[in-house]
Amino acid sequence: MTRFGVTRELRIWDIAALRFGIGAILLTPAVVRRGSRLPAAAWGEGLIFAVLWGVPFVLLVALGLKLTSAAQAASVAPTLMPVFAGVFVWGFLRERQGRLRWLGYATIVTGLVCQAGAGAAAHGAPDPWGIAALGAAAAMWAIYTLLFRRSGLTPIQSAALICIWSTALYLPAYLFLGLGRFSVASAGEIALQALYQGVLMSGVALITYNRAVSLLGSSAATAVIALLPAVASILAIPILGALLASRPAPAGRSSTRRASTRPQT
Repeated sequence: MTRFGVTRELRIWDIAALRFGIGAILLTPAVVRRGSRLPAAAWGEGLIFAVLWGVPFVLLVALGLKLTSAAQAASVAPTLMPVFAGVFVWGFLRERQGRLRWLGYATIVTGLVCQAGAGAAAHGAPDPWGIAALGAAAAMWAIYTLLFRRSGLTPIQSAALICIWSTALYLPAYLFLGLGRFSVASAGEIALQALYQGVLMSGVALITYNRAVSLLGSSAATAVIALLPAVASILAIPILGALLASRPAPAGRSSTRRASTRPQT
């Protein structure tokens, strides 16, 4: 959906504004209403979270999407995230991973290499800078996951702080530099991206991911994310098949079919 947006009239600057601006509007009551106000230390943590999974993260993913493809981006960023999380936990927090987890990380990397090789054979080698941008985004995602697990914030509080800080830091520059292209985009395109970016990504996806980290822990939650390319491929079979089957037949094929069903004389 993000690639769809940046290849039409809107640009990544508009995507980021919609994602965090609408998210801030929806989630701000969770941290400012009476009885739910946060201490200053929590706001400081939220600022760090916004750097890791706010506008910089979105811009890196968008750069990767622009230089590679939606399929490659969906394969690289989510798949590398649990690997980075495991390495960071082992390297900085001195937590032992065990042979089984290292085997799992090696399997993830092997699968990614095989998938990338198959894609390169069919479509050519991917852009190295695009892969690097997606890898950096995955590393930031992993760091955020580890820090959130130890922050003490609730899933909705963390999501709200990410959106609020991202909007406060990004929106003034976005408006001052005149980066908006809403005037040339259709109302349908804007509404679609507003729903997906502002409601589903900044609201539903971010909160539910935080909840998964709270319930499962960093390692288990990030490992589940590695299933994303496989799940997307499986879902593509019935979904895209249904879409293709629902298309009307071409005129020539339709007339040929009618001719073949006429009784022979």
